[in-house]
Amino acid sequence: MNRRLVAAPDRPLPAWRSPWLVGALGLIAVVLAVNATMVYLAVKTNPGLVKHDYYERGRAYERNLASRLAADPGWAMQLDVPEGVQAGVPTTVRFVVVDRVGQPVTPEQVVFYAYRPADADRDFSVPMFEEGLGRYAAQVEFPLIGVWDTLAAASLGADEHLVGGRVRVERP
Repeated sequence: MNRRLVAAPDRPLPAWRSPWLVGALGLIAVVLAVNATMVYLAVKTNPGLVKHDYYERGRAYERNLASRLAADPGWAMQLDVPEGVQAGVPTTVRFVVVDRVGQPVTPEQVVFYAYRPADADRDFSVPMFEEGLGRYAAQVEFPLIGVWDTLAAASLGADEHLVGGRVRVERP
């Protein structure tokens, strides 16, 4: 015998058999499943903060900003990272520093820093050597593809002067 889901005039169709109710419950289930998946991925794949002492570093930056501006020697600094950097391929980065009147400056030490925003374990630094007056270079090799924040730090006495940039490292 073939049963049909046709409601008899004296007996209405049960509510749980209504296509509107089933559709609404299905939509709610899909939304909850997508949200649960997003929460799971956010917890399992988030690398967290790159620096563990982020708050203290931010406070120190605010306190020292005025003193850094007062101690600024007026150097013009430029960090040159070539285009088309490839992961695992040695690349030469250059740094140029001159004073207010365009004369080369000779800091005591120049260091190149590379920070991986997504993975602090891959950060590295390389001391730069002097190529000529006010010109410094370093041979670096980025281990991973993706976006890297770069920084050159020129130290003169207790003062450190920074210039930075962002590099996209491609597949070899």
